[in-house]
Amino acid sequence: MSGYFTAYAEGIQDGSINQVTGVIKVALVRSYTFSASHKFVSDVTSAGGVVNGTPATLANRTVTGGVFDSDDPVIAATASTADHGLLLYQASAPTGGADVAATAQRLIGWFDTGTGLPIKPGTGNVTVAWPNTNPRILKVG
Repeated sequence: MSGYFTAYAEGIQDGSINQVTGVIKVALVRSYTFSASHKFVSDVTSAGGVVNGTPATLANRTVTGGVFDSDDPVIAATASTADHGLLLYQASAPTGGADVAATAQRLIGWFDTGTGLPIKPGTGNVTVAWPNTNPRILKVG
């Protein structure tokens, strides 16, 4: 099941998530069952989610008309034949800077259904091709 975390909407409204100035990353995660009530990356890993490889930072992000988009990232992954979903999260403070602890990294979205999902990294690196039409990465409203 793909979906957005409840804390994402709260974070947009209270300013604790900023998709333009914060560092937004996407990670390959296996063995996770989506829960809208999860708020931090540590909630995902505590629920059995395993991050595969090195999450990718989203580059050239835009927010236009409620639509969030970026360049297609490449996630440096380890070889695996397990099913993986994509975890989208803010890794830094809302103003950017260095990554904060997983207990403070704010969750945005979970994607494990749709074109090309789930992902089996196979030989390693994975290029995430965001849709070129709405909703792109995601659309609010």
